[in-house]
Amino acid sequence: MTANVRAHVIGNVAFDETISVSAMPEAGASILGREETRDLGGKGANQAVVMGRTGLPTTLVSAVGEDFRAQTIRNQLALEPVETKLISLAGRSSDFSIIFTTPDGENAIVTTTDSAGSLAPEEAIAALKGAKAGDLVVLQGNLSEVTTLGLLQEARRRKLVTAFNPSPLRPYFAAFWPLIDIVFLNRGEAENLTGSSNGAATEWLLRSGVRHVVLTLGGDGALLARQNEPIAAIPAVPAKAIDTTGAGDTFMAVALASAALRGVELDNRAISHAAAASALTVSRRGTRSAFPTSEEMRAILAH
Repeated sequence: MTANVRAHVIGNVAFDETISVSAMPEAGASILGREETRDLGGKGANQAVVMGRTGLPTTLVSAVGEDFRAQTIRNQLALEPVETKLISLAGRSSDFSIIFTTPDGENAIVTTTDSAGSLAPEEAIAALKGAKAGDLVVLQGNLSEVTTLGLLQEARRRKLVTAFNPSPLRPYFAAFWPLIDIVFLNRGEAENLTGSSNGAATEWLLRSGVRHVVLTLGGDGALLARQNEPIAAIPAVPAKAIDTTGAGDTFMAVALASAALRGVELDNRAISHAAAASALTVSRRGTRSAFPTSEEMRAILAH
């Protein structure tokens, strides 16, 4: 990576509604819950907002519908240090998420993808028109297969650095690995994709063509694996988890921004910065409102 990098985050933006429950609902059961927060969310928007707060120049490209949620999304994004390119899709509903949280801080998320899944390849690729070699292209699993593949191929042609979070999981991700420079995934995603949730998972992805693999392990820290180098284990930062919503997005965004701002490839320091930032996120309720502020980001990145 070179200095003066811009991040181009192409993904979903959603409106999150968080409901606190005593335990996750079972099939056929009715349970009581309490609304905790309503907030801007969506993995694409989360990662873009966090990157913007680090001071890294960031553009968010996302699709929205023509409905009341779209205006709320625009209003909230206008408060963030992020350049936004929202593509309005006629006849589509803006995406939203229902998040269930339990007293131990764990969550389950149901997200709609009517807008994100309908973003056409040509519209998404057009957003990379001003990107220069070395810029970051950040993607998640919310776009369609053809749009994601088209973006990865265009990024490779332009010599951009691609970072991918395979969430939500899709059956077609195997075709993407040779086009991905950096992948971030958690234990569950690693187990589902590779059959392993430890160093063997990182080795499998490296053999598949990925250059850097970051495997997050919750309270057990994270693993950073790179081609032809030993796997590095980075400890977690202790935190009392109140709500884990957005923690993975915080981790990925800060790790990428830390390396980009210093003009280096992903390293142990970037993962340590990410661990510190995600520890703050899990200690607060909400999505965007739980992310570290710009001032907190400056303090984290100074270490």
